[in-house]
Formats: sequence, structure tokens, C-alpha cells
Amino acid sequence: MKIRFTTAQGKTVEADAESGADLLTVAQGAGMPLEGTCEGQMACSTCHVVVDPDWFAKLPEASEEEEDMLDLAAGVQRTSRLACQIMLDDTLDGLTVAIPAESHDMRRF
Repeated sequence: MKIRFTTAQGKTVEADAESGADLLTVAQGAGMPLEGTCEGQMACSTCHVVVDPDWFAKLPEASEEEEDMLDLAAGVQRTSRLACQIMLDDTLDGLTVAIPAESHDMRRF
């Protein structure tokens, strides 16, 4: 399946993904600046993405714990989610998410 990332600079990056993968892993593999400090344990908000409005309703609802973590993220919008909590399946082929300008992967410095 294909996943589309829109960078903070407006560039579109398309990545291949397997069903069952989480969006954070796919994003990191595509070079997106999502740190994922807690390695998907939902203890940080460093994998915050903004889901395209056309796709947002197709995702399962965020848990209360995810909503609490999003409260800590910079640049949160109505369709914000944590990439570590989005598990990909065939119904999400073509999913489009934006990487917030505030996203930085400190592992790259």
C-alpha cells in the first residue's frame, strides 16, 4: 500500500507500507523527522502528525491516553494523531498525513 507524507515545506513523499505496520515506522523509513522517543509506547508526542481531513474519519478513534499525549504536542490541529497509534491495513491505502513544522528528529543531529 502507499502512504503519502506532506513535509513542512510542502513536498509530497510517497512510501510503501505493509498491512500491520504502524505509521511511525513507515514515516521514519521514509525519512520523515518523527523522533518517536518512546518507541511507540505512547509516552511522548514526538510522532505527532496531522491526518488529511478526508482520511481522519476512516481511522479508529483516538484513545483517551492518545488525546492526553496530543495535548502536549506543538501545533495540534483537529485531525492530529500520534503516528505510533495508527496501525495500517489495506483500507488505509493512500493515507495522507502532514508532518508539522515543529517536528524534529533529534537523532539526526
